[in-house]
Amino acid sequence: MNAIQRNNVTIKGKGTPVMLFAHGFGCDQNMWRFVTPAFEEDYKVVLFDHVGAGNSDLSAYSTEKYSQLEGYAADIVEICEEMELKDIIFVGHSVSSLMGMIASLQSPDLFKTLIMISPSPSYINDGDYVGGFTREQITELMESLDNNHLGWSMTMAPVIMANPERGELGEELSNSFCRSNPDIAKEFARTTFFSDKRHLLPEVNLPTLILQCSEDVIAPEEVGIYMHEKIKDSQLVMMKATGHCPNLSAPEETIAAMKAFLK
Repeated sequence: MNAIQRNNVTIKGKGTPVMLFAHGFGCDQNMWRFVTPAFEEDYKVVLFDHVGAGNSDLSAYSTEKYSQLEGYAADIVEICEEMELKDIIFVGHSVSSLMGMIASLQSPDLFKTLIMISPSPSYINDGDYVGGFTREQITELMESLDNNHLGWSMTMAPVIMANPERGELGEELSNSFCRSNPDIAKEFARTTFFSDKRHLLPEVNLPTLILQCSEDVIAPEEVGIYMHEKIKDSQLVMMKATGHCPNLSAPEETIAAMKAFLK
């Protein structure tokens, strides 16, 4: 099976420049539906599902491969090479921001720009570094997910989304989490929350936009500032949007920041 089928790649848009959108943990490409229409007039918009998510080919899942972010990054490179894409504007949400960063280091000739929405290179506090969680808290989070996938999803999704006055957003994220294959979701969570890619940030040599939300329990403001300091050619935008998913909760602000950067 080729990468296009494996990752359920879809293509939209009328333009020539390529924008490749990658979704975060527990989601699928549908999470970009409020953002991508704003770019379809001028760009070739490419969307996909990570293996184990959405309508990807579950039979392609490998615990060994996807226990590291590099496994997901390799898929991104394969998609780009099969489709003969170049000068790619990569747009990643949450952990996919780091996958795109790794892919750009693996195959620098493919990528032109990185746009990172709510990224984090490490979720665990370490000395002066504020990741948002202690190792013990992450371990407890994983144990809770192991014990009760549905309960964890219904509890955590509204917290991650924030915006409690818009309960439908938390409900959508919860439903997305619940649709995920429980075993794959647990492994994806471990890969996400125990990864530490801080050492790679100084190696990034592409123009990079970091969109940092306020009141984000998954990636606090200190994380965005840290990444901006470590990535040489980066721009940090502190958004008014709250929570971890501005692509759903604040698409207009997200689009505006992206377009201002791409100009």
